[in-house]
Amino acid sequence: MDKRNATIWAPVIGLDGFRKEQTAGREELLFNELHGERLIEKPHKHDFFIINLFDQASGVHTIDSVDYPIKGHQVHVLFPGQLHKWHIHKGTVGYQLMIERSFFEHFAPFFRFSFTNYQNHPVIDLTAEAFTQLHYEFESVKKELTRENTLVPLITARAGVIAAIVSREAEQVFTEFKVYQSIPRLAKFNMLIDEFFREQKLVVFYAEKLHISPNYLNILCKKHLKISATQLIHQRISVEAKRLLQSTELSIKEIAFELGFADQAYFSNFFKLQTGVSPSDFREKR
Repeated sequence: MDKRNATIWAPVIGLDGFRKEQTAGREELLFNELHGERLIEKPHKHDFFIINLFDQASGVHTIDSVDYPIKGHQVHVLFPGQLHKWHIHKGTVGYQLMIERSFFEHFAPFFRFSFTNYQNHPVIDLTAEAFTQLHYEFESVKKELTRENTLVPLITARAGVIAAIVSREAEQVFTEFKVYQSIPRLAKFNMLIDEFFREQKLVVFYAEKLHISPNYLNILCKKHLKISATQLIHQRISVEAKRLLQSTELSIKEIAFELGFADQAYFSNFFKLQTGVSPSDFREKR
């Protein structure tokens, strides 16, 4: 079954749903300000990309079933299709850039790592210097959006700077980002997993693509990421399984098929081994 034809449980909200409250914007990009308490009780998804920059803030942001404390001097990155909800407390001040997929593609290369890395680590604490830099770029985008004759190339350049700063801060905070930057083979492995995890679950396939032995690939993963190559593949499958369980009405059997498992029992055993709960129990908690 094509998951694009699946019945969607979690609503998908497009960019047009936010135009009334925008501070400034164009067809492909909106700038919003966050002031005070905000509450989203039911998880939903977006079909566009979001960067949230928090100045002073508190609360909880739940992304793909993980609760992240909201604090000042943080950036929260959301890719299309990620489930989220939040409770932002009073006194919060923040800023949002909401970006259509087509426009995002213009500066996406400035996110230097696999998108899965950002999806697994969507909340990044910022140094004071990095926050100041990002705040300046956000304000510059807002000012440009309010001009009568907006210079789109300038906005694209500003967005690229924002992506580069976020990537730099992510690299400083998360060990695996540094590893992918310094070990190109592991970065390529991670990207290959993104591309083939549904069809290919054995290390030997990826090792052949990388022109190294499975044993050497495993040694690299254990040495630099502290997990095996197989575990890295399994992590990616688990993330996708959780999204499908939470955001669609596909049956567990259909999800198993979608993820390349031979039967439902094999998938259920795999999921429970990875998460500690069965697919049906996980779905009931949504």
